[in-house]
Amino acid sequence: MANVIIMDHPLIQHKIGLIRRRETGTKDFRQAISEIAMLICYEATRGLKLDDVEIETPICRTTVKELRGKKLAVVPILRAGLGMVDGMLTLIPTAKVGHIGLYRDPDTLKPVEYYCKLPADCAEREVFVVDPMLATGGSSVAAIRMLKEKGCRNIRFMCIIAAPEGVEEMKREHPDVDIYVGALDERLNEHGYIVPGLGDAGDRIFGTK
Repeated sequence: MANVIIMDHPLIQHKIGLIRRRETGTKDFRQAISEIAMLICYEATRGLKLDDVEIETPICRTTVKELRGKKLAVVPILRAGLGMVDGMLTLIPTAKVGHIGLYRDPDTLKPVEYYCKLPADCAEREVFVVDPMLATGGSSVAAIRMLKEKGCRNIRFMCIIAAPEGVEEMKREHPDVDIYVGALDERLNEHGYIVPGLGDAGDRIFGTK
């Protein structure tokens, strides 16, 4: 069964408080999203495998740790997931970036695919799927299903705010995918928005509302 890791780091909680506020503007919201993504990425990469490598320091030879294979990929779910990419690349700059485009049909609340472009060797990489909000779980479930259909097996999901309904849907559909959550909120409202949430993350990141 998937592990669900809820962040309790004070910096993450402080910054989530900032993005929840109605008065937080686009610039500050975008910056905080990127910083939160970087902090969650720090936790989500804790399990990466290391190899011993012998090197020469200015003083002597010694053995250091190095990421095994270094094959990582970050796959944001468009469009809001783009806001998390730069923060993650700050920590893992050699990662390749794919994109999955999904939107939620306002009537059915079901995800509709409109774009998918992944690194050619994505199946060989450890993949971090990112989206600021895990609401119904429909988009994240669909995105991860697409990745699995293309051969990806080592997948983790990162979000900043989640509803219990979305977490349960992810656990049911993808029990092999660990979920990293900045904050677990109360519920979804009748429109499929997270309560208390922060509104529409895409609109707030890109200033489109």
